Amino acid sequence: MADPRQIVARGYNRIAERYAAWAGESWAGGRARFGALLLERLPPGAAILDLGCGTGVPVARELANCFAVTGVDISARSIALARRNVPGATFLHADMAALDVPAGIFDAVVAFYSIIHLPREEHPALLRAIAGWLRPGGLFVAALGANESDDWLEPDWLGAPMYWSHFDGATTLRLIEAAGLRPLLAEALAEDEDGTPATFLWVAAEKPLGVGPHG
Repeated sequence: MADPRQIVARGYNRIAERYAAWAGESWAGGRARFGALLLERLPPGAAILDLGCGTGVPVARELANCFAVTGVDISARSIALARRNVPGATFLHADMAALDVPAGIFDAVVAFYSIIHLPREEHPALLRAIAGWLRPGGLFVAALGANESDDWLEPDWLGAPMYWSHFDGATTLRLIEAAGLRPLLAEALAEDEDGTPATFLWVAAEKPLGVGPHG
């Protein structure tokens, strides 16, 4: 198999607009339900990191209404569109797994359907990095894999090859806890994808108070 990162980057470069139209602009379902925790628990202007921000719609756009949002995506085309769609946020073209930011600078990290594009053997290190980027009391909110799937390559997904990799939900929750985060809410939610049900594990976790920036 080709480098999964190149598959994902090239794929979203090719289908960025199509994916945005397919995913829709509605702040609903798991996004609205778990995103509400951010609105409830964080003060206005809080710093949020959006991993795998795509074109910025709807997640970064919704969050930028209340918070200081930094979006990261491996697709250059998606980042270009995000800067146009959400001019009030900051966007970086980067690999989330290689992101170099100071420890303890974010009040929340969100990752909706994005970590599942990274080879699952890299998930533990990324989760530890996320815990390090969070301030004590900070939140991690994500849509992750609910079922085990390793190195899944779809030759034609919305018009381009695409790659996914994830553990089952129970394993992912253990990895989140091992990274130093305390799950607050976890629920497997089924969603309709063009008439086919797809289930994702939605998680909200907290970095405990009293934990330093490096865990």
